[in-house]
Amino acid sequence: MRVEYINPFVEAAFNVLKEVLNMMGGDFIDVKRGDLYLKSSNMSIMGVAALVGLAGDVEGRVLFDMSKQTALVVAGSMNGEEFATIDDMVKATITELANMITAQAVTKLHDLGYKFDLTPPALFTGENMEISNNLDIEALIVPMELGEKGAGGKIEINVVIRERS
Repeated sequence: MRVEYINPFVEAAFNVLKEVLNMMGGDFIDVKRGDLYLKSSNMSIMGVAALVGLAGDVEGRVLFDMSKQTALVVAGSMNGEEFATIDDMVKATITELANMITAQAVTKLHDLGYKFDLTPPALFTGENMEISNNLDIEALIVPMELGEKGAGGKIEINVVIRERS
C-alpha cells in the first residue's frame, strides 16, 4: 500500500474529527492520532462500523470502526445532545462522519491525480461481527483516540487500498 494513499485519510480523519467533535460548544474532546499498525484481512469490528468502498485507479475500502459507546459520544457531540441507544439519528450521524472524512481524503487524492469513485457508506452494528476483504493485503489501521471528554474512546480508520492491475 502506497503512503500517498494513506496520508490523506490520516489527515482528513484528524482534521474532521477535531472539528466536528467540538463544533456544538460542549465539552472539548481532544483527538490524538495513535500509532499506525497492520491487521490481517479478516478482523472483528468493535460494534459500529461505517464502510466506504473505493473503485477506479485504485480499489479497496475504508472502514470507520468504533464501539457503541464511542458512537453514542461522537453522535452526541456532533448533534449537541445525548443519546442512550444506537437509533436512526446516531446511525445517520456516523454515516455522515464517514462521508465527511472520506470526501476530504478523496479530494486530496484527486488533486494528486488519482481518479476513483466512492460507494455510499454502509453502516454495520452488532456484536461478534467480522469484516474480511478479498484483496489479500493487510489493512492499515489509523487509531484516533478521543480524550477524557470523549470517554476515552477510539475510532479506528481501517484502510485497504491497492492499485488496479
